[in-house]
Amino acid sequence: MRWDAFAAACPEIASRAEERFRADELAMLGTVRADGSPRISPCEVDLVDGRLCFGMMWQSHKALDLRRDPRLAVHSVPHGRMNPEGDIKLTGRGVEELDLAFRERYRETLRARIDWAPSEPHFHLFSLDVETAAFLEFGEGTSYALTWNEAEGLRRTDIPDPE
Repeated sequence: MRWDAFAAACPEIASRAEERFRADELAMLGTVRADGSPRISPCEVDLVDGRLCFGMMWQSHKALDLRRDPRLAVHSVPHGRMNPEGDIKLTGRGVEELDLAFRERYRETLRARIDWAPSEPHFHLFSLDVETAAFLEFGEGTSYALTWNEAEGLRRTDIPDPE
C-alpha cells in the first residue's frame, strides 16, 4: 500500500511517523543481504507526492539488497533509552522509482531540505509499500502499542507497567 493510501487508512500511525521522520530526517532501514542475513543502515527519509522515499548512494549495498529482494523494515531513530517520542516500525516492500519526473520532484524536495541533490542517474530512489505498521510508547502508566495491517486494521494494546 503506497504511503498516501496507508496515511488515509491509518492516520493514527502515519501522522506520528511523518512528524518523526520530518524531525529526524533519518530512519534505520533494514534490508536482506544476498546470503539472507539482515543489514541495517541509516537512511534519509522524505515524503514526495504521497510516497515515503529513501534516496541511496549509487550502487550502495542497501540499494542492491532492495533491487534483489524488496522486503524491508523501517525503524525511527530512538532518542535515548526511554525514547519519549515513541518508536515507529514499518515493514513492507521497496519500490524502485525510475520515473524521471518523479525523481526530479524528489531532487527538488531534497534540495529544499538540505540545499543539495544528487545528479542523475547516479543515485537510487525507493519508496515504501506499507504492509505493517506499529507505534510503541513507553511511559509511567501510559505504555501502549498501536499496530496496523490491511487485513485487521488498527489495534491498540496496553502494555502493563512492570512490577
